[in-house]
Amino acid sequence: MAAIGSLILLLALLILFHENANATKGYRLRTLEYERSKLLLEKEVLKMQIAEEQSLETLQQDKHIVSMPPARRPRYVDGEREVAMKNHRNAE
Repeated sequence: MAAIGSLILLLALLILFHENANATKGYRLRTLEYERSKLLLEKEVLKMQIAEEQSLETLQQDKHIVSMPPARRPRYVDGEREVAMKNHRNAE
């Protein structure tokens, strides 16, 4: 009879430890999910800030860009082919 009681007590303790471990994992999982959602929100805010700083309006108002003198005789290149050919000729 004592053996059956000991076995029931042992099984009850094992179940208790198992449930405690599951509860701890669940709490940790919820904490990590909350942290992940917070980081994703922060990432989106930072992306918006980057896009705003890289916007044409912001760049046109930048003091370094405004202080640049205009180009006197700009040369424009049509397509990447000519650039590649010029670089190839210069390499030889």
